[in-house]
Amino acid sequence: MVISHVSRAVRYTGRWAAKEDMAVTTAPGSMLELAFEGKECVLMFSVKVNAEPFPHVYLSLDDGGRIEAPIQRFMRVEAPDGGNHVVRLIFKSAVEDQQRWYEPLTGKISFLGAEADGEGILPEDDREIIEFIGDSVTEGIWVDEERMLRGTTRIDKRNMVFQNDSTATYAYLTAQALGMKPYIMGYGAVGITKGGGGGVPKVAEAYPYCFSGWKRTPSGAKMIVINHGANDLRASAKDYIEGYVAFLDQVREINPTAKIVVLSAFYGVCNRELDEMVKEYNRSRKDHIYYVDSFEWIPKSPMHPARAGHRIVAEKLIPELKKILND
Repeated sequence: MVISHVSRAVRYTGRWAAKEDMAVTTAPGSMLELAFEGKECVLMFSVKVNAEPFPHVYLSLDDGGRIEAPIQRFMRVEAPDGGNHVVRLIFKSAVEDQQRWYEPLTGKISFLGAEADGEGILPEDDREIIEFIGDSVTEGIWVDEERMLRGTTRIDKRNMVFQNDSTATYAYLTAQALGMKPYIMGYGAVGITKGGGGGVPKVAEAYPYCFSGWKRTPSGAKMIVINHGANDLRASAKDYIEGYVAFLDQVREINPTAKIVVLSAFYGVCNRELDEMVKEYNRSRKDHIYYVDSFEWIPKSPMHPARAGHRIVAEKLIPELKKILND
């Protein structure tokens, strides 16, 4: 039978747009889970407007080991026996300059549904959600910078699907350690004052949408962590802080009960100004935004930390967020 992309046997986590005929995401870190009956399941995707190299995903069956693969029109998953099984797909990596905001979306994942003997039953997942809003570091760009195809250079865009990994980031690692469900918005080169690669506009214009024209459903996050600033180096401190205040107003309006955390850029961009901004914001808005200064947690170079750098950030961030969650 065909299992629809809107079936009760399918669960989405992250920035997915529920179109009439498919579910679409352009945000690495997004996940779908599908429960099926039988010994095999064929996942179906639309790839006709995707550009090469196609985005990479992680596939796993019943909490087993993950397999990395480029997205394809059909992806078959086989189980060792019949019964109820759950296949999980995580959007691992993409090329940041492929179009991820305006149609035609050349750097997206479009899930059409699946074929299996029958619909299965998804296990309950009552974990609270932690939302991360950031840039290329939050997306996981160049965590494996040394991964290069023959005949390419270190920064050749064709390498990026091998070099990037949303699940190796401080954001994903922190969510796992806290026992929370990660909901990630990380797009390369985006900032408070500027847009980035793939047509993505500055964060305040992008945040309410999955991509242009498709409003997203609020995540319902228990906590929201914002990490922006590395791409705002050319802006004045005044413009950066004013833009940050306006963005906080927007995030608070959409998420009235969430604990909001301002995490400074890892390279010390306006970290003192951010501290003062958060204090003044709380005074003037009668709010309780939290500030975490991450300056000197990791070296300034490389600007995009490798896997080890992300682990260091997560190790330092986890106890800070635990304190805030218990506040």
